[in-house]
Amino acid sequence: MMRRPSGTVMAALVLLAAVAAAAAVGCGGGGGGEGVPFRVGVMESATGLGETYGTVAIQAKQMAVDEINAAGGINGRRLELVVEDSKCNAQDAITAYNKLTGADGVKIILGTSCSGAMLGAAPLAEADGVVLFSATATNPDIAQAGDYIFRTALNDNLVGVDTANTLWADGIRSLVMLTESTDYAEGVRRTTAEQFEQLGGHVVAFERYASETADFRSQLAKLFAEGADALHVAPQAEFSGGTIVKQARELDYRGPIYVETVAASPTALEIAGEAATGMKAITQTLDPSYPKAQQVLDDFRARYGYIALNWFLGSAYDTVHITAECLKQTGDDQDADGFRDCLYNITWTGAIGENYSFDTDGEVTGLSNTLVQILPPAERTEDNQGYKVLGPAAQQR
Repeated sequence: MMRRPSGTVMAALVLLAAVAAAAAVGCGGGGGGEGVPFRVGVMESATGLGETYGTVAIQAKQMAVDEINAAGGINGRRLELVVEDSKCNAQDAITAYNKLTGADGVKIILGTSCSGAMLGAAPLAEADGVVLFSATATNPDIAQAGDYIFRTALNDNLVGVDTANTLWADGIRSLVMLTESTDYAEGVRRTTAEQFEQLGGHVVAFERYASETADFRSQLAKLFAEGADALHVAPQAEFSGGTIVKQARELDYRGPIYVETVAASPTALEIAGEAATGMKAITQTLDPSYPKAQQVLDDFRARYGYIALNWFLGSAYDTVHITAECLKQTGDDQDADGFRDCLYNITWTGAIGENYSFDTDGEVTGLSNTLVQILPPAERTEDNQGYKVLGPAAQQR
């Protein structure tokens, strides 16, 4: 069983980070000056729907910071994170953003965890000239959010296209879909449906559910009555993803189920149990043959005692090291324009891949999705994350 901090523990971690940052301000933190720490904001879901991946992201970022500081820092200066909880929604993200940019005076923010939070804060960041740099937010609309908005996360357009191509390659011609009512999940649903229908498939019916929903049986029964070839599930939270799969099988549905990263994550698979066996997912995963990725995972496990959401972990880790490189170039954590220009011009090799970069929309290029299949419970381990890798996502267009 994996060990993960509770929301209460994460709230304490956030508070401690804020106290440390306040102490840095008292010592002259921010801006230029030899020996003064570089201060960078973090907006992640320490609590709320995205707590599982927000927790992993915060921990991976702190691990990366500690590595950088142990190696002598950036041009001899330490790096410090100022952490705020964006709680996976727009309003809390705006509150966190205003705290970081107002009280804390940061100009570079790593985050957010969730697409809704990113879309809520992005207009403010763009207007203020503040960099938002996310490791996990994937909604397609983020690509058009502005000149200061970047992400190492893969756009849901690619997830949707790859999912639809996989459905078509597997002989699926009719589909029903159950989707959480959030920006992230809706982005996955929309792009999957568009590509599937472009290929010649038919979305027979789809249902949306509110994030507080715990019983999906009536919606599932309605969908299954349509007699489609397969079910597609797009959740925001691991709890709902795992519960939907479990309840689908309890209703005696025996057809194929297709999902993405959230519903194929450890907590979701633990909830779903045997019901998830054989399910296919389009996800991002760290290459087990890639030494850098495995070193990061080994270090994370040694430090925190568990591994979960390994690609999100690696993505968050990489954003800190990329940040350190750009701060090394600009020498000023208040120079958002210089930092932005560095991101546009950088080519990076890190935990999530080699020689990737960012296009003119701040979108990551040079990375791709993977097709995986969920293993039986007895074969699921922390190392294999509960699935076997089938190969690159289907590329049919």
